[in-house]
Amino acid sequence: MELILWRHAEAEKSASGIPDLDRKLTENGKKQAASMAAWLKSRLPKSTRLHVAPSRRTRQTADFLELVYSVERKLGMGADTTDLLSVANWPEGSEAVLIVCHQPSIGRLVSMFIGGAESDMPIKKCGLFWFSTREREHRTQVVLRAAMYPDLI
Repeated sequence: MELILWRHAEAEKSASGIPDLDRKLTENGKKQAASMAAWLKSRLPKSTRLHVAPSRRTRQTADFLELVYSVERKLGMGADTTDLLSVANWPEGSEAVLIVCHQPSIGRLVSMFIGGAESDMPIKKCGLFWFSTREREHRTQVVLRAAMYPDLI
């Protein structure tokens, strides 16, 4: 199984009167999302399922892929690692899944996969981590396939 975790691109700062869910991408955020989407498009398996948190900034980030996606309330602010894994059907699923959501949810899952324990690992805006599973000696292993940021493209 493939699991790709993508943090939303840079969004407007919180301002009085604007609900957090309605914050939109900045011009820089749009450039970040476009760059990362271009990098992803040539690499994503054709059958990739795309799930997005309900905030405006996550939907705008995902829109740059120009793919159909489902908006998942479970992926909203405050989602925990169990929520992300449940939406992805990890590790039982057989297809690639791309999740676009928020911090600290992504950082917690990345730290669990990489370090074996959940912690508040910082992930920059528009950061992406790609994991897959493989079988070795009758055990399922989690493998980091890619870690990418727009400024590296």
